[in-house]
Amino acid sequence: MTTDKLTIDTPEQVQLEFALADIGSRFMAMFGDTVIQLVLFLLLYIVDELVVGESMFTRVSGYRLWVAAGIILAAFCIYWGYYSIFEALWNGQTPGKRWAGIRVIKNTGRPINAFEAITRNLLRAVDALPIVPPYVVGVITMFLNSKKQRLGDFVAGTLVVHDKRAQEAQLFFNTREKSDFSVYQAVRLTIPEVELIETFLSRRLDIPPEIRKQNAARIAEMISSKLGVDAGVRPADNEDFLELVVKEFRSRARLQ
Repeated sequence: MTTDKLTIDTPEQVQLEFALADIGSRFMAMFGDTVIQLVLFLLLYIVDELVVGESMFTRVSGYRLWVAAGIILAAFCIYWGYYSIFEALWNGQTPGKRWAGIRVIKNTGRPINAFEAITRNLLRAVDALPIVPPYVVGVITMFLNSKKQRLGDFVAGTLVVHDKRAQEAQLFFNTREKSDFSVYQAVRLTIPEVELIETFLSRRLDIPPEIRKQNAARIAEMISSKLGVDAGVRPADNEDFLELVVKEFRSRARLQ
């Protein structure tokens, strides 16, 4: 089975390569999530039968009304909020997506936030049409574009890509734990800037050597300019410099 590769040019003109998730992987993820949703709905049904149905609590009409309202609200959240909540809190993944090894990212290569998670899933109702067979609209849309985006992805500006295995996605550092060079200014970086550095470092082995070298130089120059670090002072190897910046940022973030 071939996997479509997608190269994304970030706003900082850094190239990152991702493997697009195919329809099979996305349906596998949806199957897992649907099973979880059905289990949750079953639990709500059991609660409804035990509490709102024939039981000792039915004599208290006010109590019964509030429980019924809570069940309806919970059912609404399970149907409409399941995907959005998980994708916003789990860095673009739901339990089903994690099982299938895929995740949602922005079309700039950055992690999605709550806005993108909510937006893409509001269109799920349209992508899922017709009811039988389901998701015909979404599948047709994915076949008609090279990035395999459904309508929700188009509107939110998102992509679904294969997630690297946990051990492969972890950052590895070539620099020593202790270094003579300190980048105390790293705390001034924004979260998107740190995410860019970490994404590059975690995927650098997938990038052709020459492009990898150019990307490292471009990011290092941008970070040096932001932090006011003289190019003649920082480590000669750009990747070593970026590693030290990430380490310093993480260390100071823990202390705050």
